[in-house]
Amino acid sequence: MAAIALAFIVTLGSLVPGAAEADAAKAGADRADFVRAMNRERSVLAESGNARISQLALSTRPKARADADVTVASRSVAPEVADLAKAGSAVKLDTKTIDQLPRATGDAQWQCLAVAIYHEARGEPLAGQIGVAEVILNRVDSRNYPNTVCGVTNQGVSRGRSCQFSYACDGRSDAMAQAAPRARAEKLAAIMLAGRPRTVTDGATHFHATGVNPSWARKMTRTASIGHHRFYRSGTRVAQR
Repeated sequence: MAAIALAFIVTLGSLVPGAAEADAAKAGADRADFVRAMNRERSVLAESGNARISQLALSTRPKARADADVTVASRSVAPEVADLAKAGSAVKLDTKTIDQLPRATGDAQWQCLAVAIYHEARGEPLAGQIGVAEVILNRVDSRNYPNTVCGVTNQGVSRGRSCQFSYACDGRSDAMAQAAPRARAEKLAAIMLAGRPRTVTDGATHFHATGVNPSWARKMTRTASIGHHRFYRSGTRVAQR
């Protein structure tokens, strides 16, 4: 009986270390799984954190102000002017709308266009003033004329004759003396130079007062009659740039 008990104890003693080793192996495997899981979690968190940081960085970058000036054709114009210049603008272009715009400023080309509008059409309805601006800009876009606004409005001045625009050679000052018409001409010039679609005169490159009948008019197509002016173009319509 004592021998049986001793054998049992020996057998039990031989089994315990094996069980312990199995438990240790299982614990090691569990720990390895745990470590791998933790590493995956850290990786996910790191990626998520980086993405969030990038998102925050983007969201905190300064955005363009809604009322910031808009650059059009290398010139900075007021946002109201840019809106009026857009194709299909829902804002109606009328005298009241123009008068409510902030004061316009610009470069030499803007100044030349404003002066031409003022002297050629300040007493005309708004459509007539736009018509004069369209004629000048259509000439700029035509290969038959100078490629700048000032070049067009001053064409012939250096020769002292054959001026394309009468005010440029009438011997009088080109100063815009009347404040309200001047402000309107300057704003309208800014709108047209900013790219307002030219839809008033159908590509006209010429105009004359209704009180005269120049010979060249009989060779051209009349496109519009507005106020005291008639507008014309040749057979080929100039494409707006």
